[in-house]
Amino acid sequence: MKLQDRLKELRTHREMTLKDVATRSELSVSYLSDIERGRTTPTLATLESLARAFEISVVDLLTGVDFAGEATNSSLPPGLAELRSDPEYREEITEEWITTLSGIQMRGKRPQTKREWLELYLHLKRILED
Repeated sequence: MKLQDRLKELRTHREMTLKDVATRSELSVSYLSDIERGRTTPTLATLESLARAFEISVVDLLTGVDFAGEATNSSLPPGLAELRSDPEYREEITEEWITTLSGIQMRGKRPQTKREWLELYLHLKRILED
């Protein structure tokens, strides 16, 4: 996932506007818009401001972005963190599955609920076991 996609996903999942993020991060709406459109690359200080605005760490902000490390629950797409924490599936949903599932989009969208992620996981698991 590209950084701009990650930022837009965080913002929309939290039902925030660019203006909301701008207020919390003390960055301009136009600058944030340029970042989300991939027109500019943010500095480390900007990433820190954005992480603070979303109330997560910079590591969580960057997890899932091309170069980032292992995913934490707060860095996962909506619903996937719930599935990962579910006692029934906790052992099955490995880091490899998290990486695979996190990268899937259909028609530019990805699952949003725990149930949708579970259905996708079970479907892929069935395909791979055959």
